[in-house]
Amino acid sequence: MAEAIELARRAAGRTHPNPLVGCVITRGDLVVGRGWHRQAGCDHGEVDAIKDADADLQGCELFVNHEPCCHFGRTPPCTNAIVEAGIRRVVVGTIDPDPRVSGKGLDILRDAGVEVVCGVLEEESRKLNAPFFTYINKGRPLVAAKWAMSLDGKIATHNGDSAWITGEAARRHVHHLRDIHDAILVGANTLHRDDPRLTCRLDEGRDPVRFVLDERLEAPATHRIFQPDLSTAPTVVLTGPAVDEERKKRLLDQGVEVVSLELDERGWLSTQAILSAVYDRQLMSVLVEGGGALLGSLFDAQAVDYAYAYIAPRLIGGSTAPTPLQGRGVEAVARGLLIAEPTIEQFPPDLLIHGEVAPRPAATTPA
Repeated sequence: MAEAIELARRAAGRTHPNPLVGCVITRGDLVVGRGWHRQAGCDHGEVDAIKDADADLQGCELFVNHEPCCHFGRTPPCTNAIVEAGIRRVVVGTIDPDPRVSGKGLDILRDAGVEVVCGVLEEESRKLNAPFFTYINKGRPLVAAKWAMSLDGKIATHNGDSAWITGEAARRHVHHLRDIHDAILVGANTLHRDDPRLTCRLDEGRDPVRFVLDERLEAPATHRIFQPDLSTAPTVVLTGPAVDEERKKRLLDQGVEVVSLELDERGWLSTQAILSAVYDRQLMSVLVEGGGALLGSLFDAQAVDYAYAYIAPRLIGGSTAPTPLQGRGVEAVARGLLIAEPTIEQFPPDLLIHGEVAPRPAATTPA
């Protein structure tokens, strides 16, 4: 099962709206087939492993991190392929939360005489497909917040200079994050100040769908993110309901999608509308790279599922220098959000602390 999970991980960021699925088929102690789901429309992990085996699979065991599908989509049901191959035993990591499956696949296998075991490395399997579970159960993409800051908690100097707070190794890891997330999002201030490309500069990487917030559609069409020759990834500008039509036309002519959303009472694009725009494109995860106003708004709304904080051994100072999270924040330290079981990694000279964002503690009434 551990090998199935690692096989599935190879396609991270490439299978939406499907889960990551890896599969290993064994005969006794011998592995006879390995496979994984590479992208939507391609064979699912089970079928890929069956084809890889290229042998009689009667009496074999199949290990898969996610419940086999039992419905017709772009490909036929995996349950059919498993039964037809003569697999005698199927070991599964997690039950599929999709109502079209959700235990039905396991029932079909049992009814066909296949022995089924479920829950092996369940937690690891669930974490692997956290974006899929969030997408199905919450009706929105998994939101991963990322920022780089100095040791004293600054993301830029008082006059806005932020290049570069972290070193080359940490910045390279950010490109890995872009590679494995379906989408990337930045706020208006980051768009105007940094003129980012939001691309993945790894040799085997791929660019996520790029979302930028620009409530009044003020960014010039000459910004790098709007240049079609710099990336084949779609660019989506989320803007307010009343914008300059000439500016909008220029962006549309460059292949940029412009989506008008309603504003909230602050005159900002609402958190729910932003995440719905990502979800509506069947994108299961979005990496939010700032700035502080956008990240603060998402944390205030308790809409962040995972956080990546890169910390550089550098001091910037300045009472007006920006920090990673703005917004309202909390009134009491005890109500601050916690990173559950954080992981600490080194990208010399920098540190990365990352982990799932735990639910906010309930407010307590003074005795």
